Amino acid sequence: MNISMGTYLVTQSDRSAGRSTPDVVRAAVDGGVDVVQLREKHASARDRYAVGREVRAVTADAGVPLVVNDRVDIAAAIDADGVHLGDDDVPVSVAREQLGDDAVVGRSVSTVAGARAAEEAGADYLGVGAVFATDTKDTDPEQSEIGTERVSAIAEAVSIPFVGIGGVTPDNAADVVAAGADGVAVVSAITAADDPADATRRLAASVVAGSDRR
Repeated sequence: MNISMGTYLVTQSDRSAGRSTPDVVRAAVDGGVDVVQLREKHASARDRYAVGREVRAVTADAGVPLVVNDRVDIAAAIDADGVHLGDDDVPVSVAREQLGDDAVVGRSVSTVAGARAAEEAGADYLGVGAVFATDTKDTDPEQSEIGTERVSAIAEAVSIPFVGIGGVTPDNAADVVAAGADGVAVVSAITAADDPADATRRLAASVVAGSDRR
């Protein structure tokens, strides 16, 4: 997979300070975001499709990869670059079969064993977390606040790229990358920021700082 994973935006309209998801994505693109994931977990499939078409137009114009959270059908319908899967979603192999060999398929994991299994299943990249405390995703205790030590352990266990997610901000992103992540994925750190473009730039700077500490 030849995609930079430094700054990864996960969209969520109810965390966007009254702004539309396409507007937040435009701002993040202006700030140099590397990947966008269409999440919108509280929206209906129809609404996610409608928003996804608008977001796809923005990311396509900018050459920024777009993946869809969970929904392989919506990813195919809006011609996204791929899909990001969790424990309750279809297997990586099924998503690959539906979207084609060129599709990007990501997988959420929280343990070393899960990371190894996802790599063996053919995932292109991982979302590892929740690294820090977060209220943007419901997680059981074993998947919450796994910390940077777990990030380091996963970095040693797999060869595919991964982003740290969960409670990540420009203030702690460097620690996540220094621990071994290739980048960071965020929701509120960009969507709820007063200036999403500037927040994206600050996040990217923190990623670079973390990489320099390795």
